[in-house]
Amino acid sequence: MIFLFTDFGATGPYIGQMEAVLRRAAPEVPVINLFANVPAFDVQGAAYLLAAYTADVVPGDVVLSIVDPGVGTSREAIVMRADDRWFVGPENGLMAIVARRAQRCDLWRIRWRPQQLSASFHGRDLFAPVAAELGRGVLSAAAERLAAADVNSVLRPAWPDDHAAIISFDHYGNAVTGLRASAVKSGASLKCAGHTITPAEIFGSVPRGTPFWYVNSSGLVEIAANQASVQQVLGLEQGALVQV
Repeated sequence: MIFLFTDFGATGPYIGQMEAVLRRAAPEVPVINLFANVPAFDVQGAAYLLAAYTADVVPGDVVLSIVDPGVGTSREAIVMRADDRWFVGPENGLMAIVARRAQRCDLWRIRWRPQQLSASFHGRDLFAPVAAELGRGVLSAAAERLAAADVNSVLRPAWPDDHAAIISFDHYGNAVTGLRASAVKSGASLKCAGHTITPAEIFGSVPRGTPFWYVNSSGLVEIAANQASVQQVLGLEQGALVQV
């Protein structure tokens, strides 16, 4: 499978244009639009989301990973193999947390360029064709493999193992953090934006409209409210720090 992980948004032409390239180049490979609403331009926050939401990707699958505010600049284009899962995207730290948590990580720089390359849409013109090749089991001969020491310097920016901040809001207004369950003691309270938030296992454990925190289905600490938007109830904002 080829999974799409982008900040392109669910509406507009961008996802469709990339899917068209993938389906023409690798019609036999299923394409899954995994996450289209990654917060725009937030590479650090996206790195934690990418690691959490691709945890179930199996060896041989490809993740086309694009949060790329530096598109068209001198930033490199890379292919990463992390525990035999393939990731394609910009060299800007987006894959750093996946790499850090992998048992083995290999990295290539993409030297191939298409005849027509838009300055603003490398997702369609550069990354999608490479992802389609990988979906068919082919790594371009033009890819330049990096030595292990270079992999470490490229993919490991000085970010913490867990990001104690709100990095995304879902459709319901729940606040997703960059904290894994292992980073918070069972029963502990959280503080965010001047509010103290206690834990609950499920939504139905608290009265309607009551804020709480829980571990979501992807293993991240999430702040929510039963049948309400915690973003509105508590006035939370993306980037707000979370104190354990």
